[in-house]
Amino acid sequence: MFTNENKQLVTDFFTALNQARIDDLGDYLAADVVDHNKVIHGEPDEPGAAFAAIATQLSALAPYHARIDELIAEGDKVVARITQNGVSSGSHPRMPVPTGRAFENEAIFVLTVTAGRISEIRGVSDRLGLFLQLGWDWPTVD
Repeated sequence: MFTNENKQLVTDFFTALNQARIDDLGDYLAADVVDHNKVIHGEPDEPGAAFAAIATQLSALAPYHARIDELIAEGDKVVARITQNGVSSGSHPRMPVPTGRAFENEAIFVLTVTAGRISEIRGVSDRLGLFLQLGWDWPTVD
């Protein structure tokens, strides 16, 4: 019913990420959004924690860019297959000292849209490729 609107919301969300417009995330994400996408072990997934996690990722991987390769919507779900790239240029919990190395990998996000905002994020990406390209140590479970 709202598939075109949902796809536009997701497109606009990725545009905001590409432009590092952290202050605008509330235009796209519900205040209590739940992010199940884990780049490192132990990231919180309680409602609303995605805002800080996204800000950390964008800061640590600047300049970050995501190109939407495919966008599929059905009901309240939007699936985005993206190619993302960036540089280990800032502090990150997994790698406090930037390596200055670049990465490019594919990711697939399943985003749930509720009341005109992204309310849930699930993502799968080539994390092994990401860590290898950036020169990060593979995370271990403590």
